[in-house]
This record gives sequence, C-alpha cells and structure tokens, in this order.
Amino acid sequence: MSKIIRVNMTQKEVKFEEVADKYASLGGRALTSQIIAGEVPPTCDALGPFNKLVIAPGLLTGTSAPSSGRLSVGGKSPLTGGIKEANAGGITSQKLANLGIKAIIIEGKPTDQEFSMLKITPDGVEILPAGDLAGKGTYEVTSLCRRRYGDKVAVITIGPAGEMLMPSAGVTNNDSDGNSSRYAGRGGLGAVMGSKGLKAIVVDCPKTFDAPVADPERFKAAAKKFAKILLDHPVCGQGLPSYGTNVLMNIINEAGTLPTRNFRFGRFDKAAEVSGEKLAEVATARGGKATHACHPGCVMRCSNVYPMPDGKVCAPIEYETAWCFGPNLEIGDLDVVAKLNYICNDVGLDTIEAGCTLGVLMEAGVIPFGDGRAAIAALEEVAKGTPLGRVTGGGATGAGKLYGVTRGPAVKGQGIPAYDPRSCKGNGVTYATTPMGADHTAGYAVTANILNVGGTVDPTKKEGQVELSRNLQVATA
Repeated sequence: MSKIIRVNMTQKEVKFEEVADKYASLGGRALTSQIIAGEVPPTCDALGPFNKLVIAPGLLTGTSAPSSGRLSVGGKSPLTGGIKEANAGGITSQKLANLGIKAIIIEGKPTDQEFSMLKITPDGVEILPAGDLAGKGTYEVTSLCRRRYGDKVAVITIGPAGEMLMPSAGVTNNDSDGNSSRYAGRGGLGAVMGSKGLKAIVVDCPKTFDAPVADPERFKAAAKKFAKILLDHPVCGQGLPSYGTNVLMNIINEAGTLPTRNFRFGRFDKAAEVSGEKLAEVATARGGKATHACHPGCVMRCSNVYPMPDGKVCAPIEYETAWCFGPNLEIGDLDVVAKLNYICNDVGLDTIEAGCTLGVLMEAGVIPFGDGRAAIAALEEVAKGTPLGRVTGGGATGAGKLYGVTRGPAVKGQGIPAYDPRSCKGNGVTYATTPMGADHTAGYAVTANILNVGGTVDPTKKEGQVELSRNLQVATA
C-alpha cells in the first residue's frame, strides 16, 4: 500500500499517512501541484514556514513502463510566486516508488541554523544531522553519501546556492553512474529545500521495476507496445537516441528561433559548434557517451556524458544548457559550455536561469558578450556568496532590476527557455498562460510549430496557437 511521508522540520518529526482518495490516481506534477494547491497558503513567503516542498514519483514510476522514472518536485516558487513543478531523471523516483512512497511532504522550518538530512530505507525514515555536508557542492555530497550508505543509494541534494536561498537554486539527484546532475532545476525549489534546513535525502532500495501492478502480463504487453511506438518515431526513435536533446540546436537555429545575444537575434553563426552533432563527436572521441539514459528504463537515451579537458565529466549537456551558455551568450565553445554547466550542477543552480542571468549581466556591460572566462568567473562567485555571486544566483529578473536592464528575458519572474516566443508563438502562449512561468515543458508547442509533430501550426502567425498551447498544457499536466 502506498504511503505519504510527512516531515515536519520544525518539530523534527516524521509521520506516515494513508493516501487520500483524491490523490490515489495522481502522480508526478499532478500530485505535487495538487498538494501545494490544497495545503500551502497562496500569500505565504516562499521561503517561510508555511510553504511546503513535495517530492513525488510519476504515476507509473517503478514499473516496466518505458521512460517512466521521472521525479517531480513542487512548491511555491520564490521566482514566480506561484505553484511550481520541476522535473528530473535519475534513480531516486524508481526507488521511492518501489518503497511504496507516493510522496514526501516537507513542511515547517527549523528554529536553528543547522542542516539535516533524511535517510529513507525499507525499515523506515530517519532525520539525521548533516552539518558535515553543509557548504559542500552536490558532487561531493553525493559521493560522501554513497560511500557512507552504499554505492547503490539515491541522493537528492542541494548545493551552496540552495543553502543560501538563492532564487535560481535547483534540486538534484544522481543517475545510475553516481553523477549528481539530474536536476529538478526550475523555479528556485532548491532554495525552498534550503529554507527547510534540509541538505540531502538518501533513498536506499534495491528494487527498480517491482512496483505492483494489477495484471502483470497485460501491463508488460502494454509497456512493450508503448516502447515500440516511441522507438518507431523519427524524433524519439532516431534523432534523440543519436544526438540527444541537443539535436535541436541546428534545427531551431535554422528556424530562426534560437535566442542569441540575450534574445536580440534568432540565429547564431556558431550554432554548429555547440550542437548535438558536435557534442556527440567530441564526447565519443574523448571516451564519453554521445547518448545516455537519464534513468533506468529510458528507451530514448537522449542524455550524454561529456568528458572535459580537465579530466572531469559533465553529464549531461542538454539542449537548453548548450543554448543558454552558448548562443545566448555568443559563446561557440563546447568546453566553455560544459564548464559552466558543471559549475551550475555543483553549486546547485538551474542552468536556464543562470544562462539568462549571465545574458542580462552581459547586456548591462558587467561582463562582455562572448567572454567565456568572464562567464565562468561570474558563476564561480555563486559558491562564495559574494555580491556578484548572489546577483548571478538571483535570476534574470532580479539582475535586470538591479542593473537597470529592460531586456530581461523572463515571464512571471522566470527566465525564458531556448525558444524565442516571437518566432515560435505557440511557446509564447504557453509562457504567458501557464502558472509555471516561462517553462517550455508546460506546453511544448515546438512540436507543431517547428518539428511538424502532431500536425503543423505556422510558428509566426497567431492562428491556432491558443488551441495548440492549451491542448498541450492539458495533456502535459
């Protein structure tokens, strides 16, 4: 029987609750958002005691359903001021589902300044002191926890950005290789986790695909059929498995929809140098992986493992990240993009928001466009908590207000992703109408606007965009 774990960080208490009937058929974003809507006062401080952080597996997570191992993290966003959901791959979701955990609700706020961690095993849940983990980057925290509790555990954690309550902070967990880089990045939910005094959650479960289903044989047949549908499609069966999500770089560039130089232009003349094709070439030559599964059971394998010149591994460089640290900043060097990505992963920042913020800083003249070293130096200030570091970790809207920059690419306080809404108008409708703010995953109109998937809607005309975005938002939710 599925349970909900409720953790009160004020009292340092853990309770198990039965799943209410209204939540029985929900999972993932539907569940996290519904709990936040029902339990969190809309006017509360996102970093105060009345906000809650909800972590939930998807409805089919823990089963053999293909690509179903995603993790949903929800709360009131310190960036948008509304309900926010961020989504990640990694191994945590399947472990939670196989432990029969429907959701974890983290509430309250500690009265002291000490950080804690949760340890979740088949035997129960413990709140443990985590002062020795405070101030450390996510890679080190994950490595320490895996050495301490076993190399098969899943580790949800925040970096220094989340500890310092920076509005761009995300929540990460590790993949099967132990890389702490599977981010529920958007909306500042890492800051919400930090406000709860929670540094990490360790989940120990040996099972991956054993969540109970009513009719195993019929379920297995349906999962096999769905996997075939995915793999027979040219996008998720050919393009993504060959070059990952960054296969979009050249496509979006040719469509004139690739935001360049802080959204001033729609094309970047060096887009091919940071594309999926180039990434696959370099990663393979260095002994990395052109494609990689973000979680067990993913049939598309649209992630990657990119070895950097300094010997460290950046896993992964997704399309959004390659764009925000590449064309958006007029940087055409994958190694610089990888370094910026690695810093964000370690310090605990959403790469999209960080890239949009760096674009605003370049617009303001704080650092020059195209200057990779200056961008790296600015991001390195985040872990130090310096004034520039806090501005960089504070988001594009805050940076724009501070420096008097009116070209601030954000909707509802959240940085716009890698699709210019002026030449992909369906996504523009999504940004404007979803409670998630500028979030491409809320209603991905690129499908019909540019990829001609599920029909065709002219990306530069207003006709059909409202219906396209609305239907996609409903389907996605």
